[in-house]
Amino acid sequence: MIFDEFSIKTLIRTVADFPKPGVTFRDITPLLQSPRALRMVADSFIQRYVEAEFSHIGAVDARGFLIGSIIAYELNKPLILFRKQGKLPGEVLRESYQTEYGEAFLEVQADSLCEGDQILMFDDLIATGGTLLAAAQLVRRMGASIHEATAIIDLPELGGSEKLQDIGIPTFTLTAFALDDR
Repeated sequence: MIFDEFSIKTLIRTVADFPKPGVTFRDITPLLQSPRALRMVADSFIQRYVEAEFSHIGAVDARGFLIGSIIAYELNKPLILFRKQGKLPGEVLRESYQTEYGEAFLEVQADSLCEGDQILMFDDLIATGGTLLAAAQLVRRMGASIHEATAIIDLPELGGSEKLQDIGIPTFTLTAFALDDR
């Protein structure tokens, strides 16, 4: 790894009661505002996946787009967007999921993947796993599979990583926060 977990954590802002009371939001904006830190995060993922066998990069709306697009470019892989409902043109597949905040829908263009494709999924963090589990359902509906679900941050106490692993999707994150970490 290019830099240690502690230095990543220092660049992630903790925001209490956002977007609603009782939620602790992990804001990656300070990390993105540091060109050096962003390069180090990207390089960490690139080193991990440069020789891995997969065909596509998937990025989850919206912060997953930020790192996913960099990695897709650097590894010369097609980028597949998994967006919130109503944001993609053309024929889409839709999957509902639960978030910490309520029910939502994730969509992907129906012709994004083919039978046998294998996708590396990116998001900024893994919390309850809702968006990545919905993305996994969409990927499977197209006949493809997920190589790994990856993110900058894991919130293990919310159980998302465990849920993904329970359905056979390995996970990788650069750092983790306990719910009471400040």
